[in-house]
Amino acid sequence: MSTASVNGITVGYDDTGGGDGDRDPLVLVHGHPFDRTMWRPQVEHFGATGVRVITPDLRGYGESTVVPGKTPLETFARDIAALLDHLGIDRIVLGGLSMGGQIVMEFHRLFPHRISGLLLADTSAQAETADGVRWRARMAERLVREGMGPYADEVLPQMVAPENVRAMPAVARHVLDMMRATSPDGAAAALRGRAERPDYVATLSRVAVPALVVVGDRDEFTPISDARLMHERLPDSTLVVVEGAGHMPNLERPAAFNDALAALLARA
Repeated sequence: MSTASVNGITVGYDDTGGGDGDRDPLVLVHGHPFDRTMWRPQVEHFGATGVRVITPDLRGYGESTVVPGKTPLETFARDIAALLDHLGIDRIVLGGLSMGGQIVMEFHRLFPHRISGLLLADTSAQAETADGVRWRARMAERLVREGMGPYADEVLPQMVAPENVRAMPAVARHVLDMMRATSPDGAAAALRGRAERPDYVATLSRVAVPALVVVGDRDEFTPISDARLMHERLPDSTLVVVEGAGHMPNLERPAAFNDALAALLARA
């Protein structure tokens, strides 16, 4: 694990592989309420093939600084850009899952010239609904009041397809441990900021690089229809529906996820 001081905080991150200097590094952005270890199967697979893989902990998560209050997606995106500057990296293939995918779209809005390929996994491009804004506000207060434990136990069967919770206990335990270890203040700040996210649907048509849209066919948070909408708006994209996976196909079906991502890297 490495750390960097950027934008007034300390960011924990892993920087793996990098044997092939001709490729742009792959940067993977975790979702809520997880940390960079959710990308372990991808780091191990692609790092072993010579791809430089960088996985940061977002502010408020993992080993990065917790900043209470409200963290907009723009702040997360600028933290990633600052980390790239710290590492002397110009262009990247950028991917994210769920909230991480929305951070990827925000990064593209701000820094399109720094991206050579996009991965959008189990995420959605639409702005939050009025009901969603209220729900996120209530959930933020709940997490601060109760801690992460009750929420983690409640949503585990939605994060990981119920049959995979039973069949893949190590994966289920990893997901549960990440959620329980997350700072309630950090998670609440992200919920409040995410509620104010803009609509990215229109901006997708301006993506000028290859893109990959991935979704689990059992995902209860981001349905296949959201993935299809992004795929239709992106000028040069591939849609992959991962069978037998819920909200975290990179952990539930890592081989299928890695195959799809490898195809994107070959194009980017």
